[in-house]
Amino acid sequence: MRDILPALADWYTSGHPFGLATVVAVSRSAPRDPGAAMAVGPGDEALGSVSGGCVEGAVFELAKEVMESGEPRLETFGYSDEDAFAVGLTCGGEITLLVRPVTRETDPAFAAVAESVAAGRPVTVATVTDGPAPVGATLAVWPEEVSGTLGSTGLDVAVTADARGELALGATGLRHYGPHGERREDAVTVFLHSFAPPPRMLVFGAIDYAAAVARIGGFLGYRVTVCDARPVFATPKRFPDAVEVVVDWPHRYLSGTDTDERTVICVLTHDPKFDVPLLEEALRRPAAYIGAMGSRRTHDDRMKRLVESGLTESELSRLRSPVGLDLGARTPEEVAVSVAAEIVALRWGGSGAPLTVTGGTIHPST
Repeated sequence: MRDILPALADWYTSGHPFGLATVVAVSRSAPRDPGAAMAVGPGDEALGSVSGGCVEGAVFELAKEVMESGEPRLETFGYSDEDAFAVGLTCGGEITLLVRPVTRETDPAFAAVAESVAAGRPVTVATVTDGPAPVGATLAVWPEEVSGTLGSTGLDVAVTADARGELALGATGLRHYGPHGERREDAVTVFLHSFAPPPRMLVFGAIDYAAAVARIGGFLGYRVTVCDARPVFATPKRFPDAVEVVVDWPHRYLSGTDTDERTVICVLTHDPKFDVPLLEEALRRPAAYIGAMGSRRTHDDRMKRLVESGLTESELSRLRSPVGLDLGARTPEEVAVSVAAEIVALRWGGSGAPLTVTGGTIHPST
């Protein structure tokens, strides 16, 4: 959804209605997560994807029908062994889509939401998907304000509280309520789609490996910062894929910046005068991933120094070093792929083993 929002905002501000299909629930090996979206707009132009190609044709027709009728629809696509030619997911999973028309009348806050997402301001969009409330009704929830309604004051109050909680976690999913906001499983179903600011990737060490890691970090959706104490190396020209390039001592910069449970920290300097004070700071603060480059000899020396600095066994266990998965990587670009693979595996609980030697579901539960 985030990727196609700028184009959707252009359609919206130009007064062109469009049909928007959003994944609101998945099961088993579904190809896209909740929040994935596809839109059909003026001239039958299609943007985005909800299944990687399996059901896009059917969703295209649904979106056109919804635009013509003005009535939202909730549709589920799965796989039928009985009818191999039916529209469905060849992966064996199941996705549920809410397909709704978007116009200035049906969704007056859409432009403000798109502007917030573009600016990196957090916002959650709550949309009724089922039950005794107007299906397709939306409520936009920011940390300090709300726009729209789901049909009743009680429901709006309950959903606003939950939406802000989900936004703090960057979470997206379905919630269930009674018609007046009671916590119930048998009434109104609401999809909470959180647009938290992109997670941060902090890359320390202005070397060629850092340039490759910054490039793949941006590709994965991180807001990348490169930091090094040496101004001759830490320049925007050398790191065009970074949002910012900072000249400062790494540990000093990190101590003065915010991190959270989604932040990725990559220490690529492999120089103890930079690494040790930096990792002392990093391993004592929230982060999703902390990796440090270096040979096994460098790692052993670094660990000895970190133990001497007073870090606990629990804190040291968070360190991924030597950084990356064992891919046999040699070039900066290959090493960046190795690092990215480890970050993704840690995020989603993957083993890092080839899928050909694993069994069960491809997408591990989170």
